[in-house]
Amino acid sequence: MSDGAPVAEIGFEDFLKVDIRVGTVVAAEPFPQARKPALKLRIDFGPEVGEKKSSAQIVAHYAAEALVGRQVLAVVNFPPRQIGPVRSEVLVLGLADEDGEIVLIGPGHAVPDGARLC
Repeated sequence: MSDGAPVAEIGFEDFLKVDIRVGTVVAAEPFPQARKPALKLRIDFGPEVGEKKSSAQIVAHYAAEALVGRQVLAVVNFPPRQIGPVRSEVLVLGLADEDGEIVLIGPGHAVPDGARLC
């Protein structure tokens, strides 16, 4: 969603600070306490990062049970954020569709959990 403003430039060193990894959703359930409709996710990022929790406003395109086993990309080095009763430990990445609803980003083929975006 661009408003025509120029894109802010960052150095490559700044980009390298953002740790984006792939993980497999191992559990997903509705999050009725969230202000906006959301799901609670548990994602396995492999042995180096481990299993992390997240809250994601993705209910327009995804049912909880359909997400289990799906690989997704997430930023794993943001500080945790408390969202109601859930401590969200990673930021799951997606793109907004034409209606502003989030579509998850993941690899086109299976890759090892914990693989870093490069």
